[in-house]
Amino acid sequence: MILEQPSVLVVDDDEKSVATLKRTLRKDFKVYTALSAEEAEEILRFEYIQVLVCDHRMPKETGVSFLIRVKEQWPDVIRVLLSGYSSLEDTIRGVNEAGIYQYIEKPWQPEQLIHTLKNAVELFELQRENRLLSVELKVAPSALEKEVKQKKEQLKKTYGCDEIVRTENGLLDKVIQRVCQISSFDFPVLITGESGTGKELFARAIHYNSPRADGPFLAENCGALPDQLLESELFGYKKGAFTGAYMDHVGLFEQASGGTLFLDEVGEISQSFQVKLLRVLQEGEIRPLGHSKPRKVDVRIVAATNRNLEEEVKAGRFREDLFYRLVGYVVQLPSLHERKEDIPLLANAFLKHLCEQYARPFGGFTDEMMQCLMDYRWPGNIRELQNEIGRSFMMTPQGEPLRAEFCSPRVLRAAPEDMEMELEWVSGVNGSLKEKVAQIEEQIIREALIRLRWNKTKVAEELGLSRVGLRQKMERFGITENHGGEAVSEKVG
Repeated sequence: MILEQPSVLVVDDDEKSVATLKRTLRKDFKVYTALSAEEAEEILRFEYIQVLVCDHRMPKETGVSFLIRVKEQWPDVIRVLLSGYSSLEDTIRGVNEAGIYQYIEKPWQPEQLIHTLKNAVELFELQRENRLLSVELKVAPSALEKEVKQKKEQLKKTYGCDEIVRTENGLLDKVIQRVCQISSFDFPVLITGESGTGKELFARAIHYNSPRADGPFLAENCGALPDQLLESELFGYKKGAFTGAYMDHVGLFEQASGGTLFLDEVGEISQSFQVKLLRVLQEGEIRPLGHSKPRKVDVRIVAATNRNLEEEVKAGRFREDLFYRLVGYVVQLPSLHERKEDIPLLANAFLKHLCEQYARPFGGFTDEMMQCLMDYRWPGNIRELQNEIGRSFMMTPQGEPLRAEFCSPRVLRAAPEDMEMELEWVSGVNGSLKEKVAQIEEQIIREALIRLRWNKTKVAEELGLSRVGLRQKMERFGITENHGGEAVSEKVG
């Protein structure tokens, strides 16, 4: 890329001097010339001039007088004066009134002149950048305020109750209706439910549908930190309060002031730390480590746990007074197994998000794949479902629907090591021992057929059956291969 040379305007009534200056400067600068102040003004009106070099002695007016006018009309142009003889009075006037950058005495030295003009160009650019920054600083507050407002509105929309994926009139729909109702009241909320049911999502929904929505939302996993680290994270500390405290740290209670603090896994905190947390909730103030004076905070607490805190209170592992400080209202989230009607909606939502993220066409799911998702119990709940969709998405050719053969073995049937789940499944099977065994046998055959892509020879070998024996069992159980969503009777020869 060719960079344009910096521009210099030379003003002198002596044509020979102008020619000499142009020859000297043209290698490093784009040189404009003028033999009078009038010519120079005309050039200044129509050209981008960075530095003006003017002779002091001219017929109609002095260089200083001309540069005073230039300063008024083109203040950004850097002004340099050439002079062989000038009085002290002219020098003072030139500095004070014309804002002259530098005097250069005649006869000038080429190297010195070029060096001076390069410095003048650099000064011009610095002035321009400074002016742009000044403008930017004036604009920045309103621009940033607008950007922050837009992002907050987007967050409110993203975490609005209507955006939570669920079936209309389903089990979760009733929970969301209650969440929308309680969000506007500034009471603490305890969210309970199994791991992976979306407790933080609901905490955000409570915050962004509340009067505190414009304030901060901060989260802390209380079960992941030891007491001292949890205390410093929540309450903050003063520089030098302990080894490694090299600077002041503002705790999450202060950072979240005016907004919501989400305390996840609150049932995991020790009894000694429960006392400290209780004091903060009672008094509405914290005392950072190393500080002698407490500080007031204004925070709404939303806590979450997968434990039964009432049972923990009865067992003496959780303080009863703290429990009642946290429980303004309890939101009980159902497991994914309890809201199976939402599985197709959630699966499609996860898949669409992945397709958008990786710019791939949406292929959907085969009926067989969706049936596998519906039949599985999902002990890891929504988080496990999301991971399963991601795994199958990686294995599926672009543009094709997700197929059951790419499911994890545990989704096709309960994993062998998960004996408790298998026993629970067996106990749920109705009928005599013979009927129960038949249903388990059917499940095993279905899983093997899907996993081995309906290759009956391989399935028969794996299960220790002949092809004829496998065919008979498939006919007895009514197992047929699914082609593109259409059930077709299987004939095994």
